[in-house]
Amino acid sequence: MTKLRRTADVPRTLAAMALLLLLAAAAAPVAAQQDDLPAVFSEVIDVRVVNIEVVVTDKQGNRIHDLVASDFELLVDGEPTPIDYFTEIAEGLARETAEADVAGVAGVPNLEPNTPVGTSFLLFIDDFFSIQRDRNRVIDRLEEDLAQLGPADRVAAVAFDGKTVTMLTTWTNSPTQLADALQQARRRRAHGLMRIGELRTNDQERSEQSELRAISNRFIEEGGLETPEETMRTSLRGTELRYATRLESQLKSSVLAAVATLRSFANRPGRKVMLLLAGGWPQSPALYTIASGGISPEGLGAASDTRIMSHDDLYGPLVSAANLIGYTLYPVDVPGFRPTFSLDASVGLDGNSASDPSAGAGAFQERELLQHNTLQLLAHSTGGVPLINAGRDTALADVVADTRSYYWLGFEPQRREDDAVHDVEVRLVDYPDYRVRSREEYVDMSRTSEVTMMVEGALLFGNPPSAKPLGVRFGKPQRGGFGKIVVPVTVAIPLDEVTLLPVAGVWQNELEFRVTVMDKDGNRSETPVEKIRIAGNQAPQPGQYFTYETGLELRRREHTFVIAVYDPLTGAILSSSGDIGPR
Repeated sequence: MTKLRRTADVPRTLAAMALLLLLAAAAAPVAAQQDDLPAVFSEVIDVRVVNIEVVVTDKQGNRIHDLVASDFELLVDGEPTPIDYFTEIAEGLARETAEADVAGVAGVPNLEPNTPVGTSFLLFIDDFFSIQRDRNRVIDRLEEDLAQLGPADRVAAVAFDGKTVTMLTTWTNSPTQLADALQQARRRRAHGLMRIGELRTNDQERSEQSELRAISNRFIEEGGLETPEETMRTSLRGTELRYATRLESQLKSSVLAAVATLRSFANRPGRKVMLLLAGGWPQSPALYTIASGGISPEGLGAASDTRIMSHDDLYGPLVSAANLIGYTLYPVDVPGFRPTFSLDASVGLDGNSASDPSAGAGAFQERELLQHNTLQLLAHSTGGVPLINAGRDTALADVVADTRSYYWLGFEPQRREDDAVHDVEVRLVDYPDYRVRSREEYVDMSRTSEVTMMVEGALLFGNPPSAKPLGVRFGKPQRGGFGKIVVPVTVAIPLDEVTLLPVAGVWQNELEFRVTVMDKDGNRSETPVEKIRIAGNQAPQPGQYFTYETGLELRRREHTFVIAVYDPLTGAILSSSGDIGPR
């Protein structure tokens, strides 16, 4: 959708820097910051300790208490790993102090026996895939259970409409603020009926194409010609690919919104959980597209189409972000149990309709199963529990109960910052009949990946709060490719806000430049990373700016943008955001 095009090879020396006051004045941030938004551009997270919340039960599901650190075995990538701290939480109170030496370990909960351990409940409401009736039912039940929260608990809530993440409330335990936030959530527009309409169109077009192929084969047979055999399908057909690609893009936006929300609410003490009110996120966009009520060889072949993301690629970023930051995911099945449906085409679809049965009963059930599979994947990978079908009516109560008693342990990983995924397993040494539940992995996320995550998250939150200002000036749009324009961009980087180090007599640094844009329909560009090398023989003087020129190739429509510069030496981020389009 959008390309980053460098339109000028700007000088990279301090002597050639533009220091004009006019440019400095034009370098004001495009969008003002808002104090009530979370710190999207907070410090890059330094994960020195991986926190693992472990639930131990017997075969009947009863919680097991009074275990000690030596009862547990921690394996990382299959290798035994020392447990650096250990605490038991029972009914919301710390019962045990750490058994291991945790001096100097950042991120370790400092808990005294019998002190309350609060839980931070982050509520993410998916308005993009949800139907209003179903969403409001879940919110109503959730509000009824707010009384079960403890005095040390906090709740924050956001909602996503396919384009923007809206803050409903920051962290609070005020009943009034929570009631206002949930009332605002109920009044928001839900877009799930549009998703159902898109699915119906896909199924109708697939049905028509199937009929055309049958007619064609019948003419061939009547003409005495050999009917072509139906071969194994290895890819999606035209109309199927269009729908699957669109669904994939929509799911990517929703997943990114959840990731950005986690990242923006990262810095909370105590236990952190996200209640993810998902309106229907299928495990595989390809299988969801061609669902017919049974898994056929042809269907499996089409589902392996490499043009469509796998479920690991699609949902992996959310699992990785949750495990990196220490959130446990509790996905909520907003549509709930749907035992009956009508195939009568004369019945209109409105806000009281539970789902779309247009492809028949088998396809309907298969698609519901694909949505449940996603909830199970997200929960099990992070140590949570999927709240499926009737579980939606007791979601908050169940999560509160599940997070009151557990074992809190952690370890210091060997950081390589290479984005590698590491398996984590917690086992009991001498209790084979007990069952253990915990997160299954953690990600050694690189700085490059994390800053990209922050930039994309800032786009969804509407502007990039908590970042230092970055000057951006746009030139007159020029004609680009078919239906596109190229907008020249001049970025003024204040050298007071970045660090240049003298190396071999040269003051230098290599900054990272990122830009991402989104159109009015929520379609986003990729976020490429370019290097900006600054070098000079003299130390920068106060008030100096370094200018960087590039170009954005856009379609002829309005876009929202975020431009950011990252200083890897200090972790500082400079940013600007706003709107751009044809002029």
